Amino acid sequence: MKKLILLLFLVTIIPSALIAGVYNTHNEPDSAYIFTYATNKANNHNGLHIAWSIDGKNWHAIGPEYSFLKSDFGRWGSQKRMFSPVVIQDKDGLWHCLFTVNEEVGVIAHTSSKDMLTWRPQSYNYPTDGNRTEIEMSYKRKISERNLVTISGEEQEGIITRVSWKVIDTLIKGVQLAEYKNRLFGENSSQDITRFANLKPVEATLTIHPEQSKFISDMLIGIFFEDINYAADGGIYAELIQNRDFEYSPADKEGHDKTWNSKKAWTLKGSTTPLAIDTVAPIHPNNKHYAVLNGPSVQLVNEGWEGIPLKKGEKYIFSMFSRVDGKGGKFLVTLKDKDGKVYGEGALNISGNDWKKREIVITAKETTDHASLELAPVFAGTVYLDMISLFPQNTFKGRKNGLRADLAQTLADMNPRFVRFPGGCVAHGDGLGNMYRWKNTIGPLESRVPQRNLWGYHQTAGLGYYEYFQFCEDIGAEPLPVLPAGVPCQNSGTGGHGQQCGIPMEHMDEYIQEVLDLIEWANGDAKKTVWGKKRAEAGHPKPFNLKYLGIGNEDLISDVFEERYAMICNAVRQKYPDIIVIGTVGPFWEGSDYEEGWRIATDLKLPMVDEHYYNSPGWYIHNQDFYDRYDRNKSKVYLGEYAAHLPGRPNNIETALAEALHLANVERNGDVVSLTSYAPLLAKEGHTQWNPDLIYFNNTEVKPTVGYYVQQLYGQNAGNEYLSSSLELSERRGDVQKRVVSSVVYDSQTGNYIIKLVNMLPVPVNTTIDLSPLHLLTDNAVLTVLSGRPDDKTAKPVTSDITVGEELKQELPAYSFTVIRLKELKQELPYSFTKIRLKK
Repeated sequence: MKKLILLLFLVTIIPSALIAGVYNTHNEPDSAYIFTYATNKANNHNGLHIAWSIDGKNWHAIGPEYSFLKSDFGRWGSQKRMFSPVVIQDKDGLWHCLFTVNEEVGVIAHTSSKDMLTWRPQSYNYPTDGNRTEIEMSYKRKISERNLVTISGEEQEGIITRVSWKVIDTLIKGVQLAEYKNRLFGENSSQDITRFANLKPVEATLTIHPEQSKFISDMLIGIFFEDINYAADGGIYAELIQNRDFEYSPADKEGHDKTWNSKKAWTLKGSTTPLAIDTVAPIHPNNKHYAVLNGPSVQLVNEGWEGIPLKKGEKYIFSMFSRVDGKGGKFLVTLKDKDGKVYGEGALNISGNDWKKREIVITAKETTDHASLELAPVFAGTVYLDMISLFPQNTFKGRKNGLRADLAQTLADMNPRFVRFPGGCVAHGDGLGNMYRWKNTIGPLESRVPQRNLWGYHQTAGLGYYEYFQFCEDIGAEPLPVLPAGVPCQNSGTGGHGQQCGIPMEHMDEYIQEVLDLIEWANGDAKKTVWGKKRAEAGHPKPFNLKYLGIGNEDLISDVFEERYAMICNAVRQKYPDIIVIGTVGPFWEGSDYEEGWRIATDLKLPMVDEHYYNSPGWYIHNQDFYDRYDRNKSKVYLGEYAAHLPGRPNNIETALAEALHLANVERNGDVVSLTSYAPLLAKEGHTQWNPDLIYFNNTEVKPTVGYYVQQLYGQNAGNEYLSSSLELSERRGDVQKRVVSSVVYDSQTGNYIIKLVNMLPVPVNTTIDLSPLHLLTDNAVLTVLSGRPDDKTAKPVTSDITVGEELKQELPAYSFTVIRLKELKQELPYSFTKIRLKK
């Protein structure tokens, strides 16, 4: 009877295919046939398919439409296609897949696998595993032996191979397991009405074990800034003039928008001829374009970023570079709306045949969202203008060339311990010529190198490395710059297909020196080092005290990448052994980039790696032990990009609670996970290339999302020691247990304990917390609750003061995140073990 009950229990929780695998079956053949093929569905993006047959006539698709392997060649969308795959098994039992990648280039892709379920990184034009000659000969033979078979009523072309039944059985079970996981990870709150139809409010007891504590990272919560969604120019960079340098180019948008050129956002009034743009005698070779006006009676108008916002009484710094042919004279600067109403004005005198910067301060007379800038010479002659700028005087911390105060403050309010910049995909760019080179972004604005942003617009480089480092210092966060690993973004479409190109090896020494120069610029002595002196000349004689440096960003782990990556990492660690080098392990939580990235990190003994993944709420619910299994003796983890994604990509209570739940599990594993940052960070309404984002904004408003408040609550309630605790629920169902999570940390700086509780159930959880082991000095605590319907996009946390005793009864509302901050301790710490650890 006990065995029967156990079997029935297993049937309810484990897919039938997996149970079948427990028992030996005797009615299956020793061998059968597989048919490997690719279809032209989805423009050849669906990858490798496999079918099986006993007799070679009646075929059964494994899947169907399951992709055993997809191409990594070229860009997402237009490329990553597969044609005519050939699957071969060599004499050692290793499987090889070779295929063509598109109709344009004569590239043969190759990869290998032990089981046809998990594949190694792809290489192009030749095989890298097994006997090359044998594989090439087999490929040439097999490609001429392609067969036509009918699968699910459709004729397909591919390769027939006889294999043992064990091979087919492994493939079938592998697909069934993947489908089971997809169903599990696809769970979301829309199913809760059925899943929890009869669920009553749950009773819970939280018991804290402060004697079972461990150190965790005190750097867990940071921010990742990338110039995506107009996050920089037109966003946090406070410049109010669009295309101030006349350097917009059709190439910024890959030629798709013919109006996107050096005249974008500018109009010329009072002239019968169009605005003239010249390049003969620029301010600087890096800033070639400038405007040419013939006065008087003409006005050059800039629309700003869909209007220039002004606040009554606020001061605005107008500046420009100019030179004139002739005597020169008075030059009017006016801020007005489309009806001609003036909101601010000023005048200056310009003269001279050499470029000179001129500046005035304008005070806004009234508030408006839609002013424009009008420039008018009131003298006869030719005027040349460039770097036309309007900055609010009230930038964040009053910095010149600074940041928009409200957006920057919203970031500072998260209490981030670090800031990662400048990307993301922006860091390594679209092709080698589009890499983000840090030296191009420092120095006088007119000498910086503007370029195309691979997200489809323009970068002025006004927000450059100096400004990033200064912002980090202003908010008390560690700078974490990310530099390319000698290869461009794997989504590149310029200068090659994706990441199948790299800096030529004969130029790698020069590039490595550029990487080393950054560390000297950030940390070098202002008097004794070349780059430290340049930092001091920019206005910062003290070192920035750089500790972290990222190399690479979710790169395609290929032989091209690995060779250059190892050279850079080894050079940095040799010259600057105290710098924490952060490696990359691809864009997903599994797959060849992840596996190979970790292998390389282990081989190089890197101190930390950068993981990225965007997953469904169901994934976070069912992977709460993801980091518990990590080896504590290998590289630490920086979770550099993550978010919870639902269909339609909202940022709502459900996604925010999934992220809160994940962070609770990350805190428990704070001895291996050192840093985390949500992505993307900022998005300007009407200009998004990616959703969801953490903070949306327009020219005058900042709109934090529900997810922002989760990040803020973790950032403001971080600890440096994790306390073991046990959470007992009255309801024993596994799907209930997985949706209620707790985390308890101690903050040695404030002497506070912080309890975090996540409830992703549709019913309240009545929780009793035993606080007696903490020996609290006072009964004062702060309670913060974030709750709402799963689809609520506007929920905000509510904070109140509460009184606590040795036992606290607290209801966790349905779909909620609760933070309890216990203010003070009766003594330094109640356990000598913990006291010794904290004094180290």
